[in-house]
Amino acid sequence: MTRLTRRAALAGAAALPLVAAATQTRAAAPMMGAGSAPYNRFTLGDLEVTTILAGSRAVPDPQTIFGMNVSAEEFKGAADAAHLPIDQAQFFFTPTVVNTGSELVLFDTGLSAANTTAALAAAGYTPDMVDIVVITHMHGDHIGGLMHDGAPTYPNARYVTGSAEYNFWGEAGNDTFEAQMRPLAEQTTFIEGGTDVVSGITSMDAFGHTPGHMGYLLDSGGKQLLVGADFTNHYVWSLAYPDWEVKFDMDKEKAAETRRSVLNMLASEKMPMIGYHMPWPGVGYVDTRGDGFHYVPQSYQLML
Repeated sequence: MTRLTRRAALAGAAALPLVAAATQTRAAAPMMGAGSAPYNRFTLGDLEVTTILAGSRAVPDPQTIFGMNVSAEEFKGAADAAHLPIDQAQFFFTPTVVNTGSELVLFDTGLSAANTTAALAAAGYTPDMVDIVVITHMHGDHIGGLMHDGAPTYPNARYVTGSAEYNFWGEAGNDTFEAQMRPLAEQTTFIEGGTDVVSGITSMDAFGHTPGHMGYLLDSGGKQLLVGADFTNHYVWSLAYPDWEVKFDMDKEKAAETRRSVLNMLASEKMPMIGYHMPWPGVGYVDTRGDGFHYVPQSYQLML
C-alpha cells in the first residue's frame, strides 16, 4: 500500500498552479487550420522525384463532373464505400519535378505562376533552375503558370509537348493557350509518343482526356514510374470505375479506353504512378478489383 506523506502532498499542491498555467498556455495557441507540406520527394533509381502542391480546393456537386453516365444511387454507393461525401469533392493540382542530375525537369505549371513557384520554393527550387518544362496537355490548370506578367516564368527553360496536342489547341481559339503557350512556340520541341525527353524520361500516348494528352514514363536503375497527368482524374469516381464519364474528358469513349488500358498496365507491372489530381501527395499504386480498379496510396515503398 502506497502512503501519501505530508511532503509529497505539499509538493503536489505546489505543482498545481504550474499545471494550470501550462494548460492555459496550450489552450491559448491559435487555431492553424488544415494544412500539409507543399512538396514530397523520393528517389527512383538515379532520379530524384518531387511532387509539389500547386493548389487544392473543394468543388461542389461532384456528380456533375464524375460518373455522369451512372445513376445517383450507384454514384452514392461508390462514395459510401470510400467514405466520401457526395455534396463536394477536394481537387488537387500536383506538378512533378524530376532531377536527373544534369537537368531539372518540370511537368506542368499549375493554374498560376505564383502558386507553382511558391511550391517550388518550398521544395528548394527557383524558376531559373528549371531546364525543361514538359506540358502533358493544355488545359488551363496545366499551362496556367507558363507565363507571368507577360514573360516566361521559367526563363532558362526549353519546352516539350505533344505535337497533336499543340496543333489542336492552336486551332481552338482558346484564350489561355494564346496567352500562356503560344508565346513559347519557338522554344518548344514537339514530340510524338515513344520519344525520349531526356535519358530515362519517355513520352507515352494517353489520348482522350484531350486529343494529344500524354503521360511520361520514368525509368532508372531498374525502377519505373508513370507521370500520368489526367488520364484519370479522381481516385474513386474515375480510377476505380474507368468507364464512368468525366466532364473534362474531351473524347469520353477514347478516354475510358485509355484509362482502362493504362490502369491494366500499372496493375500488371505493379508500377507506381503520379496522378495530377490524385489525393496529395499524388503518388500511388493500382490494383485490379472486379471489373475495375483500386487506388493504393504510396506509404514508404519509394523510400526503400
